[in-house]
Amino acid sequence: MSGGLQPTRHTSTGAPRKVKPKVLLATTSRWYPTARLGVGLAKAGCSVEIVCPSHHPLERTTVAHGRFAYQGLRPLRSLELAIEATQPNVIVPGDDLAARHLYRLYLRSRRRGKDSVCALIERSLGPSESLATLYARTAFMKVAEEQKVRVPKTEVVRSSADLQRWETVNSFPAVLKADGTSGGDGVRIVHSLEEAEHALHSLQAPPLMARALKRALVNQDATLVWPSISRQRPVVNAQAYVPGCEATSTVACWQGAVLGCLHFEVIKKRSARGPATVVRLIEHAEMSSAVEKMVRRLQLSGLHGFDFMLEGATGNAYLIEMNPRVTQVGHLTLGPGRDLPAAMYAAVSGTEIQVAPKITENDTIALFPQEWIRDPESEFVRSGYHDVPWEEPGLVQDCINSRSRQSAWYSRAKRREARDSSPTPTPLPLTTPSKHPSVGLDCEAK
Repeated sequence: MSGGLQPTRHTSTGAPRKVKPKVLLATTSRWYPTARLGVGLAKAGCSVEIVCPSHHPLERTTVAHGRFAYQGLRPLRSLELAIEATQPNVIVPGDDLAARHLYRLYLRSRRRGKDSVCALIERSLGPSESLATLYARTAFMKVAEEQKVRVPKTEVVRSSADLQRWETVNSFPAVLKADGTSGGDGVRIVHSLEEAEHALHSLQAPPLMARALKRALVNQDATLVWPSISRQRPVVNAQAYVPGCEATSTVACWQGAVLGCLHFEVIKKRSARGPATVVRLIEHAEMSSAVEKMVRRLQLSGLHGFDFMLEGATGNAYLIEMNPRVTQVGHLTLGPGRDLPAAMYAAVSGTEIQVAPKITENDTIALFPQEWIRDPESEFVRSGYHDVPWEEPGLVQDCINSRSRQSAWYSRAKRREARDSSPTPTPLPLTTPSKHPSVGLDCEAK
């Protein structure tokens, strides 16, 4: 297995020649942000390989050196084959399910004595004693409390009796969250005991077989089949509700040290519980401190996301959860300390961080294609920096021509509403904007 430092080869003249560090992107979905991250890592100097479902957007770029098939019914074997073939320096999970598969692969590899695979996963994410904590919300929050990080009260709830005890001590509203979910799918805000009991029953239910088969046949995603057959029930947590606005941090770290970090306030979202579509870059000392404490305590490596609530009355930052994978803003290059692909390249190669040019001075960023699909006439597409990857026209065109594949971001109801009430979005020009663009989708506010 390749080590953590960049290897060196020698030319015929005897002069050393650096070899690009190899990154294996592992993803179970066709999320567009994973493709953006792959492009960002390649720009930073990495050699990018990917294990993913067929027809992944990254295939439309110029950066992927190789693709390995992800099979939903054999996810761990899919990862093993990709690791054996690529011998990567580091693995970067592109979504929550991929991160959980890596943890399961670590446990299986340890039982089978595959020390090299275990070492690779620990180098990519963090030490084994921290991995389990990353996938259990309540356990993670307890660790945060120990580190004096501000967090809302969080407890595991398994029954109506647990919810009744919660109401006695903490009252409502509250937020119920199922472990192993992401993108707001496993989250319910409840305002009464009756609502909480109904939400708990829904969140604890195993995936319906009809839904699992539909995803397997139509979306070629079999990840729900086994949980449906085995009637797996997720752990549900109750968390105190913090009124305010959402914020997020994405961090590049190595062996417990923060190398780069981005803090954003969420301005617009796909839906009430969905991912952000417009964000604003901010500085927040408490968020920075919380991230640094957790990265140091868990000795994390790789790319990770932290979610916060900024309390409306005080501005205090409450850490509400962590995602052991990169978030959708991880590709953005926003100057020193804010270039995560460059930080990852430096960590894996053992070199100094070489920051890329800052993409914009505008703090408000409309994420492409998320905000464009949410609202083709969005004011933020014009007043903010619209993050279109002009240097990858195939990726842009693929997104425009295949809007239906963005179902991971937008609900069926939202798409139907957009189809019935809005004109078809004007196709984006596939040329690099000039220095003085006209107002439109390719315009950055001056």
